[in-house]
Amino acid sequence: MSPQDASGTIGVLLPRDIPHADLIPFAQEADDYGFGELWVVEDLGYRGGLVQAATVLARTRRIRVGVGLLPAAARNVAFAAMEAATLAQLHPGRLDLAVGHGMPDWMRSAGAWPASPLTLLGEYIHTLKTLLAGRPADMDGRYVRLDGLCLDPSVLPEHVPDIFAGVRGPKSLALSGEVADGTLLAEPVSPEYVRHALTSINAQRPHRIATYNITVVDDDPHAALATARPALAPLGDPDWAPHIVPLGFHDELAALRRTSKSAQEFAQAIPEEWAHRLALTGTPDHVRARIQDLFTSGVTTAVLSPVGPDYRSALAGLAKVL
Repeated sequence: MSPQDASGTIGVLLPRDIPHADLIPFAQEADDYGFGELWVVEDLGYRGGLVQAATVLARTRRIRVGVGLLPAAARNVAFAAMEAATLAQLHPGRLDLAVGHGMPDWMRSAGAWPASPLTLLGEYIHTLKTLLAGRPADMDGRYVRLDGLCLDPSVLPEHVPDIFAGVRGPKSLALSGEVADGTLLAEPVSPEYVRHALTSINAQRPHRIATYNITVVDDDPHAALATARPALAPLGDPDWAPHIVPLGFHDELAALRRTSKSAQEFAQAIPEEWAHRLALTGTPDHVRARIQDLFTSGVTTAVLSPVGPDYRSALAGLAKVL
């Protein structure tokens, strides 16, 4: 399987907490290994997504860089368009952007959770795409209000970046299918979840699907699963329910979380059969087959999220599936 075969593209996630000294080497190694895409995250309290994207685009040769995701309520759309246009112009054909609601608790703690996240996201993506296409943006919406603003022709990119919606609820997925160029699905993503999401997305034109998945590749499948387990700790929280319900064991998993004394205990107690479906773990051949299952279900980019004490070593393991 190549990083950009007939089925889809294999990408990798730049970990949000990677040591700063490893950030650029990680990106360059991902480029050298042949990953098709590198996605950076903008999680509250960590590094900014656009700054990371600018840095790794400047220090890599050809890998496509995605920002996943920018919370719509945190960035004025006019200024976000200026930043996106600049990056897309300087690095033609190498930028994707995902915009989403943001995690509700994070956004509330930052004083930026809107009364209607869905309305904001629709107004935002429509306006962002209008500006990046070089058209004047007239919007008198509930949240976005622009009076004929247009980016100067001197900053318009030759290749307009694809705009993804990073969403999970059925109404938000339907909105993504209507206004976005693609949908970013956060981990865990199974073929069942992809098929479930696609029924809501119901896009009437070409629409990319990018997915994040916790991934560990090791010739010893038991060691791979053991390495991945700590990263499963958040999955018992209610926010992740839409991802788990299609797998058929959501209620049991939620009950296990309630009876566990800590998130760490919960992660270790997840039955092996469930854990295998919540992460991509195992030998290169096994993980490669799991990725192909995602492509068959409709995924266009499978973004592998490395875990473990040494992210660059983990990256070398993930590269074995290419």
